[in-house]
Amino acid sequence: MTKADKVQFVIDTLEKLYPETPIPLDHKDPYTLLIAVLMSAQSTDARVNTITPLLFEKADNPYDMVKLSVDEIREIIKPVGLSPMKSKGIHGLSKILIEKHNGKVPVSFEALEELPAVGHKTASVVMAQAFDIPAFPVDTHIHRLMFRWNLSNGKSVAQTEKDAKRLFPKELWNKLHLQIIYYGREYSPARGWKLENDIITQTVGRKSVIDDYNKKK
Repeated sequence: MTKADKVQFVIDTLEKLYPETPIPLDHKDPYTLLIAVLMSAQSTDARVNTITPLLFEKADNPYDMVKLSVDEIREIIKPVGLSPMKSKGIHGLSKILIEKHNGKVPVSFEALEELPAVGHKTASVVMAQAFDIPAFPVDTHIHRLMFRWNLSNGKSVAQTEKDAKRLFPKELWNKLHLQIIYYGREYSPARGWKLENDIITQTVGRKSVIDDYNKKK
């Protein structure tokens, strides 16, 4: 199988399994998505989705958010973890959106990444999912699977993103990154992984990964 054949197999398999790709984080506009993505760092989407309604009930826009204190925000979002950093980020970025962007989320990687607590991955998710601008946000699932599938060397998240963008057609990036996340959760998790359920790794997987798996059985 050539690299191009492997890539096509991945695309076709994911499209069959996940023709629809709902965004896992509940939101109603770019601002609430930005806040939800920021909150999801080192947490789970399911947990974030239980906490965002409590926060958005009090403030679902930057103007209401800055009326809350950092401590009030922190108290609400505590269950998602890293609440000291995240609450400062939410309050700080809301203030900047009002001061610099008329209360709107900017449609620009640079402007997003200048906001407190917003890194490249968060900016990529917002650009892809709120504004439909091609991006390939790499989370732990994508990083793990691109290595397992021998499509990236696993050296860094930045390298995985570069490889994904090089290998997959740009018009598929926004959907594919969600499809890979869904696949990773369902068929190719980090823990409790069963190769026999994982058709993509069986078919295109890195030999050393498959050998290691078989040794441990």
